[in-house]
Amino acid sequence: MLTFEMIIVFLGLTGMVTALVLDKMRPGMILFSVTVLFLCFGILTPKEMLEGFSNKGMITVALLFLISEGVRQSGALGQLIKKLLPQEKTTVMKAQARMLPAISFVSAFLNNTPVVVIFAPIIKRWAESVRIPATKFLIPLSYATILGGMCTLIGTSTNLVVDGMILDAGYKGFGMFELGRVGIFIALAGIVYLLFFSSRVWPMSLLFSSRLLPEVRKDTVGDEHGEADASSFHRVEAVIGARFPGINKRVGDFNFVRHYGAEVKEIKRSGVSIVENLSRVKFHEGDTLVLWADDSFISTWGDSSVFVLLANGKDTEPKAGRKKRWFALTLLVLMIVGATVGELPFMEELLPGIDLDMFFFAAVTTVIMAWTKLFPARKYTKYISWDILITIACAFAISRAMVNSGVADIIAHGIIDMSDDYSPHVLLAVLFIITNLFTELITNNAAAALAFPLALSLSNQLGVSPMPFFVVICIAASASFSTPIGYQTNLIVQGIGNYKFTDFVRIGLPLNILTFIISVILIPLIWPF
Repeated sequence: MLTFEMIIVFLGLTGMVTALVLDKMRPGMILFSVTVLFLCFGILTPKEMLEGFSNKGMITVALLFLISEGVRQSGALGQLIKKLLPQEKTTVMKAQARMLPAISFVSAFLNNTPVVVIFAPIIKRWAESVRIPATKFLIPLSYATILGGMCTLIGTSTNLVVDGMILDAGYKGFGMFELGRVGIFIALAGIVYLLFFSSRVWPMSLLFSSRLLPEVRKDTVGDEHGEADASSFHRVEAVIGARFPGINKRVGDFNFVRHYGAEVKEIKRSGVSIVENLSRVKFHEGDTLVLWADDSFISTWGDSSVFVLLANGKDTEPKAGRKKRWFALTLLVLMIVGATVGELPFMEELLPGIDLDMFFFAAVTTVIMAWTKLFPARKYTKYISWDILITIACAFAISRAMVNSGVADIIAHGIIDMSDDYSPHVLLAVLFIITNLFTELITNNAAAALAFPLALSLSNQLGVSPMPFFVVICIAASASFSTPIGYQTNLIVQGIGNYKFTDFVRIGLPLNILTFIISVILIPLIWPF
């Protein structure tokens, strides 16, 4: 029987999902609004509402943003991708074979967004120089970072969120490379899939579409625009970030020239190029703007949070000395090794009372990077995605509300009733599908928040280990391949590559299915019920 609290939680969750799908406001504010609603009706206490803001997982995500920025500012990532790109005549498959494994490896230890932000414009310039369509590489770039993120605890914020929820529930969390026991197989299969479908060399490619990755789509506005001296003004692409002040304002009502000294010539949105009647078009977060700007635009706004990505025909990545690059990479390696070794039993005996986990080593690494000026310490707040942190913190509260109200139990009971005669393996598959559908429509962290209490309740009612369900949530919430809105990296490459929404469905859906099959087969074998 439904109680009043259950009805409120159901209504709150329905409203939350609807608002996220319709993109009514930033995800963090949507989830915060729902937690306030639950607070007002007594479903959450003030302590429960705020617990997420002090959770280790959430704070670790914030620290990893700063560490990623330190590595970016060192110039190490830019140098890496330049060395991977072949300078001689090559094929799409050969170039991808060099890039994708390395990109997945890097994204397993760094935030996916800065990896794509750095690599995408460099890859696009390279592709144009060797006369290969950039469209053959940008979606694979985004997918490779997502695949790599599944392999480690720090590969994506979702893994850390689920790990924090596991610890709050009283279970032992994930080790640094524990998720890699299944993630590595998914990543390898995903990379092979991307290579297979981008190549016309494979004999079997004739049985499938060899054109899953689209051919070149020419830009409507080029460098030859001719309205100013080409030596000072040129084409620049900028992806609108969350802090852009003109979001939801018409181009004609927002004086872009006065704010940024550049002129908007084109807006790319969902694979559609908008050049006519621009003054009537509203700016949306994730839009790619084609601007007519001078050299000062990149230097002024390239390091801001107003735009997620800036790209033009010139190399604008940070140029640092070799010592700085190696120092940043050394700190990153020491952090990973330290967190891995710190989990071993003998370390607990050697240093009792000191929790040598990822939070510990991420905090130490961040402080060292700040004091050695690997990133500008005075500007550290701008390198943190606060909306993601608020989303994560509120996710903990929403999960708690689902448990407190009994909603998680009643949904889990309904799922079990619908599959009365089936084993936990079938319920594992059902949970994967539910989580994956949510992550394609809303944010991955919100999807994990909704799925976690269901996983916990399912395992309790079945009397089995919850660990397989927890792992499935991590994988399914990260597997955002079929839509550009499911993951920020997809949105970034959509604009710069002129991709359509259907491109992601056509390329990503088979990858979703592949991830599903590997997960439901391997996870119960590695983490038994």
